[in-house]
Amino acid sequence: MDISYIYHSGFLAETADAYYIFDYYRGEIPIKDAGKPVFVFVSHRHPDHYNPQVFGILRRMGAERITGILASDIKPRNYPADENIISAAPDKKYILDSGAQVETLRSTDRGVAFVLTLKDKDAGKDVTVYHAGDLNDWVWEGEPESENRQMTGRYRKEIDKLKGRHIDAAFVPLDPRQESFCDRGMKYFLDTVDVDAVYPMHYWEQPWVIEAFAKKYPQYANKVRKNTD
Repeated sequence: MDISYIYHSGFLAETADAYYIFDYYRGEIPIKDAGKPVFVFVSHRHPDHYNPQVFGILRRMGAERITGILASDIKPRNYPADENIISAAPDKKYILDSGAQVETLRSTDRGVAFVLTLKDKDAGKDVTVYHAGDLNDWVWEGEPESENRQMTGRYRKEIDKLKGRHIDAAFVPLDPRQESFCDRGMKYFLDTVDVDAVYPMHYWEQPWVIEAFAKKYPQYANKVRKNTD
């Protein structure tokens, strides 16, 4: 499986049989074989995660087999016309035409997080990919302590559902707007989940936070991938 960073929270995972796009906002989509089916995941309706133009972009690139897996907070009136859409609700499972399985977690903001398990023929095994969307420990300086505690509890409840599972690649928010709290969600994820590689996202063109995290937590430096905008 090959993984390409697109922009913000957008990523492309490619296997021998299909493309899997997550939370396209803007940027170039590095698809080379338009004959493969394309699965477009959208975690929620916020415009920095859902750009409906992605379907038209893919059509112009020659893609013919496109399936959208759109979080259920996106209303049907905001679906692209004439596209195959699966509405993904929290805490559900779905099977794609490729045979891949999609599971959802409940976001601490809007929509869902995705857990995608698929057959990677090149690796000769099943692989699991996690995309958080806006599932994060959204604790903020200046907010009431009771609200921050509640947020942390909600976040950890969802991440704890992944205990005992192996994740090959995870896309996890690292948002510098949270200031001193920006690494809480990612740190708990790495403390809790058996994961090979974590790709920080949602860092608003401030990639310095990735290097800062790796320096602060050297025990995880070999797992954190350094994207650049």
